[in-house]
Amino acid sequence: MKCLRTALLSCLAIAMPCISLAGPAPGGTSGQASATGRAQASVAVFGRPVPLLWKVSDADNSVYLLGSFHVLRSEDYPLSDDAEHALADSELVMFELAPDEMQSPQLPLRMRDAGLRKDGKRLQDDLDLPVWAKLQAYAQRNAMPLDAVQEFEPWYMGLMISSLEMQRDGLDPKLGLDEHFMLEAQRAGKQTQGLETGDEQIALLDGMGLAEQRQFLAEALDDADDGAKETEELHRAWREGDAQTLWNRMAVQMQREYPRLYHRIDVQRNEAWVPKIAHRLDDVHKGNTLVVVGALHLLGPDGVVEKLRAKGYKVERVCSACK
Repeated sequence: MKCLRTALLSCLAIAMPCISLAGPAPGGTSGQASATGRAQASVAVFGRPVPLLWKVSDADNSVYLLGSFHVLRSEDYPLSDDAEHALADSELVMFELAPDEMQSPQLPLRMRDAGLRKDGKRLQDDLDLPVWAKLQAYAQRNAMPLDAVQEFEPWYMGLMISSLEMQRDGLDPKLGLDEHFMLEAQRAGKQTQGLETGDEQIALLDGMGLAEQRQFLAEALDDADDGAKETEELHRAWREGDAQTLWNRMAVQMQREYPRLYHRIDVQRNEAWVPKIAHRLDDVHKGNTLVVVGALHLLGPDGVVEKLRAKGYKVERVCSACK
């Protein structure tokens, strides 16, 4: 099973919004229809999503930690009462990226600029013959001009393909949990902040080694044929609030297959975020806070939840549906 595409679903807020569909789905509208059918069936079986939500408290105030999927479906709403209460009970909402930057039209342009080659080489020069042949076939099926494809670095091409295929599975970055709460916070007049910048997230992808980039692109091409089932299984685990399955299916495999990238994309960022989140607890003059970040950042021994627990704060899972 491939892990990087699905890990990006719940790790980088910038990864999905900056890519748009490149061409018509093979088979006309049947892909869209089947995706809608799967989504409706999912709602009928599982009802409202069970949130990956924790409450971290000290003597004075609390921080809610909510795990996001960065691409969702309209059928994933409305959310649980627990998630909506966490927003209502918070004065500040923190995201991976501040809403003004996340919603800026300049952000996808900066991402694309980072993905353009500046070394005088072509994408083909970085790939072995089988992967290049698969990419040629994929570009032809999806009306992607090969000359344009040659302009990109492998990581950006892999991200473009992954985004295209997830959108064909009915998952929309504009419906991601981050986007939802950004709009809700704005409507409610809540203060908002970002834990990092868009350029920092872009650098995480642009800083991938060539071997990682090749592996990512190869996986994206393979997943274009058989990745929908895996994405559906992880989307279902997120809807069920199944933290253990998400940890095992994303983080454990990413640790094994992309150890350096896992450390950069998850561990280092968690370590940078924890002091900023803890500051909201330590200052007695501050109200409650809701933190909405990719689900992977909250899970396992490397996650923000356990790092805050280790600092001595009271930590509890908030899940009415789990009782």
